[in-house]
Amino acid sequence: MFSGSIPALVTPFRDGSFAEEEFRALVDWQIEQGSSGLVPCGTTGESSTLSNAEHHRVIEVCVEQAAGRVPVIAGCGSNDTTNAMLHLNFSRKCGATAGLVVAPYYNRPNQEGIYAHFEALTKGNDLPLVLYNVPARTVTDILPETVAALAKLPSVVAIKDASGEIDRVTDHRLACPKKFCLLSGVDELSLAFNASGGGGCISVTANVAPKLCAEFQAACQSGDYDKARELNDILYPLHKALFSDASPGPVKYALSRVIDGFPTDLRLPMTPPSEASRKAVDAALEGASLV
Repeated sequence: MFSGSIPALVTPFRDGSFAEEEFRALVDWQIEQGSSGLVPCGTTGESSTLSNAEHHRVIEVCVEQAAGRVPVIAGCGSNDTTNAMLHLNFSRKCGATAGLVVAPYYNRPNQEGIYAHFEALTKGNDLPLVLYNVPARTVTDILPETVAALAKLPSVVAIKDASGEIDRVTDHRLACPKKFCLLSGVDELSLAFNASGGGGCISVTANVAPKLCAEFQAACQSGDYDKARELNDILYPLHKALFSDASPGPVKYALSRVIDGFPTDLRLPMTPPSEASRKAVDAALEGASLV
């Protein structure tokens, strides 16, 4: 259902408010450069600092601007099952293709609680669900056996796996239905992830280098791993630089270098990247011939 390079879009702010015009332009640019889908209101989109009204407006604008050209996987995660359902209901109503739902954070539910969270969402809404496992941020971890159980639910169609454990690609591939989509959530592991049976990446780097990321994913899908390695070598320093300080500070800075006038504003508690981080980003952008 989903494959290739799918950017986890930043949410641009200007003077404290959602910069809608810049976001619409970003959506158009991403599609023109070959991105195969879009994710508004994920972690990189600073969803944790958006009000529900802002959250829904960002999704709505993304769906409007994409206009059916690529699928939109709306960020719908919350540590509160009821609030996640609110996001899913809105996303379905406004025409999103699917909802990306992170494992409940802060509460630290056990595997039974994680399963019950997602099961409740599938019972309350038939929008296709993409599981999002990122233990470094949520503390909770959707274990492979829980993923396999959730994949049996009719509307659970994919996982964005940011566990960093490559062996889980094989675990998931062997235990889940063949149609279940396996998407990486870690750019620098995408080469190994795809070689293990993955089908793409929900990517931070694609914000800045959408064409290169799309070409990399296309090479993997065609089995041309010589070309994929060459592209990975170009992208790898950028993958690392974009996490040289707290995300999404570095990626917003990088976008301001690539797109003239792109706003770098962040919402507290996020602060601008350090000088060392900016220098790393500058060097990686130059190395990839993006500036």
